[in-house]
Amino acid sequence: MGKRYQHALEELQIELTRLQQGLRSSGKRLLVIFEGRDTAGKGGTIKAISERLDTRGCRIVALPKPSDAEATQWYFQRYVAHLPSAGELVLFDRSWYNRAVVEPAMGFCDKAQYEAFLQAVPAFEKLLVDDGIILLKYWLAVDQAEQEQRFAERASDPLKRWKLSPVDLQARHKYAEMGRLRDLMIERTHSDHAPWFVADFNDQKRGRINLIRHLLQQVPMHAKAAPPVKLPKLKGKPGKERVTKQACLVPDTY
Repeated sequence: MGKRYQHALEELQIELTRLQQGLRSSGKRLLVIFEGRDTAGKGGTIKAISERLDTRGCRIVALPKPSDAEATQWYFQRYVAHLPSAGELVLFDRSWYNRAVVEPAMGFCDKAQYEAFLQAVPAFEKLLVDDGIILLKYWLAVDQAEQEQRFAERASDPLKRWKLSPVDLQARHKYAEMGRLRDLMIERTHSDHAPWFVADFNDQKRGRINLIRHLLQQVPMHAKAAPPVKLPKLKGKPGKERVTKQACLVPDTY
């Protein structure tokens, strides 16, 4: 699947650049929420979407746990500060939906806070959509056996070990409970103006292709393909980089 995947991804990334240009020229705002269990593939999918885009018009939001001050604020307040501006694409790696699954499962909120959140979300998201924000919500689904394989891979790989937090390790034992909370979340917050889309991510590469293709279909404002650029010839010989000797050179150790 390697070459086939890379070819499909490259074609979709070209379309994503056209989508970004379409957002920029139209002034539309696009917010995409990625939710799912630990190891589902949220970060890799966000990277695949964003890595070829102009970083001036694309932002990734992955907020840490609330500070002491943020914990006293309106629950949605710290997320509102990261909503997209005109022509911008914002990708949320987890979102306000922490309060619908992770927080109740791990005991980080009480029943009253949980219920108040579920009651408020539809109205909150309706305000965003009514103001012109295009809102897409994805749940990345993964079976427990596959999740366990990915946990083991992270534990054995020093380049991925940082992804494992104490909360992740505790959540391993709450697979069924989180599934129940996910279903309640979707039942209470799925709406015509802000529907949930579930993507099968037991195969991450297949999941990424399917999700990105679906995303592009939901937002039809793509710009035309950029025409080929013909570079005019330089006048004279190419110059060499000659930096003042006052600067310190990086040693060539390669």
